[in-house]
Amino acid sequence: MQTTRSAPLPAIPGNPAERSYRPRRAEETIVHQVVRDHLQEFLEQARERDRPVPRFIEREMRDFLDCGDPSRGFLFLRCPTCRFGRAVPLACKTRAVCSSCGARRMADTAAHLVDSVLPEVPVRQWVLSLPFGLRYRLAYDAPLLSDVIGIFVRAVFASYRRRARRRTRLHWPQGGAVTFVQRFSDSLRVNVHLHTLLLDGVYEAHPAHPARFVSLPPPDTAEVARVARRVARHLARHLERRGLGADADPSETDTFAADEPLLAALYSASVRGRIALGARAGQQDLRLGDRVDVEDLKAGEKERCAGAGGVNVHANVCVPARDRRRLERLCRYAGRPPLATARLSRLADRRLAYSLKRRHRDGTTHMVYEPLELLGRLAALIPPPRAHQLRYHGCLAPAAGLRARIVPAAPILAPDLPEACAVSARATARTPIPRRADGAARAPMLPVENEAASDVRRSPSLRRTNVSAAGGAKSPRRRTYHSWSELLQRVLEIDAQVCAQCGDRMQILGVVESPDAIRAILTTLGLPSRAPPGPPPVDCDELVPFPTT
Repeated sequence: MQTTRSAPLPAIPGNPAERSYRPRRAEETIVHQVVRDHLQEFLEQARERDRPVPRFIEREMRDFLDCGDPSRGFLFLRCPTCRFGRAVPLACKTRAVCSSCGARRMADTAAHLVDSVLPEVPVRQWVLSLPFGLRYRLAYDAPLLSDVIGIFVRAVFASYRRRARRRTRLHWPQGGAVTFVQRFSDSLRVNVHLHTLLLDGVYEAHPAHPARFVSLPPPDTAEVARVARRVARHLARHLERRGLGADADPSETDTFAADEPLLAALYSASVRGRIALGARAGQQDLRLGDRVDVEDLKAGEKERCAGAGGVNVHANVCVPARDRRRLERLCRYAGRPPLATARLSRLADRRLAYSLKRRHRDGTTHMVYEPLELLGRLAALIPPPRAHQLRYHGCLAPAAGLRARIVPAAPILAPDLPEACAVSARATARTPIPRRADGAARAPMLPVENEAASDVRRSPSLRRTNVSAAGGAKSPRRRTYHSWSELLQRVLEIDAQVCAQCGDRMQILGVVESPDAIRAILTTLGLPSRAPPGPPPVDCDELVPFPTT
């Protein structure tokens, strides 16, 4: 990604089409083809072995097949100067499989944190890695994950308060943090770990005085080791209280394997780096690269990195107070989606190779999967329903009394409608609906004013009137989201509302969801009005049976 910009970008000289927005073609990506061609096989094999796929996994994968397909609905834009029309397909908003929707959520979350949550103070990233035996349970046990997050954040807050009191006399020191829960590793394995962005200091929260931030020097490696030992000690005590200690019987404590046998097998195999589905079930992942004997390599000591009891803590990344661009890049890194489609390729034998971002210590550069094996890995990375992946702590918590005094001022929504939306709304109100002699809606023609207005659902910006019933203006509302066009401009420096022909600003007419209007508009634009073929029917006699264990 290029450098982010929060201010509007200047006009790009030259041909506007060279930097204009082009809708993606999701059906051309490898991961879309794998899901489309093998999803039904994956579901049928699970049903045959009485291990059905959970509904939230099947729903996410089926929604992903509709993502980016204009025949399922789109946002309709039109240039007021040259009448050029553009259809922007709707998104599936899935949480793991679709890298495009994941990137959109990543950029939106990072922009919200930088603009409206994190104050202009130094921010340090603390990363907590957990033992392998605990990653399997944290993949499905949301209450235990919340407890682990609380143990870690309290340990780091205690370190900051102790160092703050040692440095200055503070009576009400308070820290703030935002935690991202990541469920994946670079090789698409289940690896539940935490990325916590902490304010690198404390606030003196005296009720009678303004909040004052006290910056602290960076923690040394010994202090990080102290935090790691405290987290390991408190985590072991908590597991013992819950009956999950080292002496606990897994057959008695692991009730998830009986409730969701397929998901438990996927989690367990993914954590251990083994295959859960297909003919290679139970075998180690197939890896490619230049093999290196790890015994000959000496593990170098990292600064501000320490481990204890299977717990590893890293705290060597810090962003200065006013470097908001770097802070936004750090937020994107912590909230990135698990799958990068650009790193997925096909081998000559039709297997799939997923390249690693960095070479492993043993020389591994690629992971090789069969299509069903990749579907199993993706299914294990989908978060369960109602499992929050972003948490707020301390003075940044939603109900914290100090939050309103320290967070940056959020952008305010204007009380009036934007001029472009107001013009479109007035045109929609005064233009009659074109009809044929038989009474059916006529196919829209782009040069005509307000085409297909009867079948276009008004966009949220048009529905969001900020005027009271009595005619008086309400108080301005704080902004809570960023539109897709703003995020494209902020991240990729592409203005999606610039006309590709004349360079003028395009108007958003609304969201098209009616099948008749979708077919008519796409035909006029020269785009296919039918969805690509879905998964082919599967002959169950030709399927490879699931392993019994």
